Amino acid sequence: MADIVIKNATLMETEPPFRITENADLVITGTMIEKAGKGAADGVECAKVIDGSGKIVIPGNVCAHHHYYSGLSRGMLISAGPQTDFIQVLKEWWWRLDRALDEESCYYSSLICSMEAISQGTTGVVDHHASPSFIKGSLSAIAKGMEDTGIRGVTCYEVTDRNGGMDEVERGVDENVRFAGEIDRRIAAGEDPLVEAMIGGHAPFTIPDEGLSAMSEAVRSTGRGMHIHVAEDSYDSVWSHHFHGDGVIERLDRYGLLGDNTLLVHGVALRKNEVDLLNERGCFLAHNGRSNMNNHVGYFPYLADVRKLVIGTDGCGGNMFEELKIDFFKNKDAGGEWWPADFLGALSRGNRLLESAFRKRIKVGKLEPGYRADIAVLDYKAPTPLRSENAAAHFVWGMCSANVESTIVNGRLLYENRRFTALDAERIFSEARRVAERVWARADKIKA
Repeated sequence: MADIVIKNATLMETEPPFRITENADLVITGTMIEKAGKGAADGVECAKVIDGSGKIVIPGNVCAHHHYYSGLSRGMLISAGPQTDFIQVLKEWWWRLDRALDEESCYYSSLICSMEAISQGTTGVVDHHASPSFIKGSLSAIAKGMEDTGIRGVTCYEVTDRNGGMDEVERGVDENVRFAGEIDRRIAAGEDPLVEAMIGGHAPFTIPDEGLSAMSEAVRSTGRGMHIHVAEDSYDSVWSHHFHGDGVIERLDRYGLLGDNTLLVHGVALRKNEVDLLNERGCFLAHNGRSNMNNHVGYFPYLADVRKLVIGTDGCGGNMFEELKIDFFKNKDAGGEWWPADFLGALSRGNRLLESAFRKRIKVGKLEPGYRADIAVLDYKAPTPLRSENAAAHFVWGMCSANVESTIVNGRLLYENRRFTALDAERIFSEARRVAERVWARADKIKA
């Protein structure tokens, strides 16, 4: 007996080649898509039927780079000094916020970021965490928030020496390794965790060589990939050349940190030969257009040259419909040649990143039998014909998060008719506001 059947919907594959199938059914049993296509639900008994008439079903979107610790920063009221360059932004804002976080605030940041993402049709998030005053156990707090809401996630801790030198580096590495071991033990016990681990690093300019060596050993011992900012601003590249004699990508490569499960982020100031090297190593690179504009770090000129480009938000929420629109228009403004199909292809590639982070234990991102049931149901009324040939244009120019009616992750109906099915959203957001006030007060007392 099936658990959920969506009947008579339009199925839209968002990974090239894009495909539209009208008047089709989707059958979900347990965590998996069992059948998909015209007549797929004929004769199938099920516990829950969703009428898909006039609705569009897509694989859920993936945010390939997020900062859940930023969840409580919206409208943050603190006294901050000038923020006229990238380093001042970090010191006056983000590095004061992350030092103010504790276990409760990490958990609530995770809850509200996950809930917002789910309500916006995002079913998978790759998080990059920092809370220097609460390192040990912080990834478990983030993971708990993800699992309590039901979203699929990946998280890691940003190894850095910016607050406490090598002691802070070692504690960050230890937390990455500890959390990876926690996930391994759960899998060994027969569980199917919704959350996986990576080995995180802040950025090359805040990680000494000894730190990169320790991260390399953590990658080797845990079997996980690295997740790190690179060349978000020219400062990172200049620092690397000045103090280490080569570029950020070459430096990471010296420590064996580049592989086909590595996630690099931003890359705005990378040179063409560095892009060639990360491509040669098979790395993913996450583009975060909104964040780059917000931090005034420039535009990545080699966007189209990255073979495994994915799309993230860098903490600017989990709304990937919004992110993709802004990324597309900024590319056009910068004289780029990419079209909607290129950007939608990069967004959907986030599913390949998830599969890599989950070490091939799952398949996600397609409306096909054998794939996990991570999907979004859209109430999008196409004003022009919706065809396989123009599906990407409809996604970028027409579809938006307001169209998200229901969201299913791992076969669980988390959000139905624009309401959470098992969460008290009002209570959670009320508590989050209380926690945010406390975090703001702490952050305001921290000196940049």
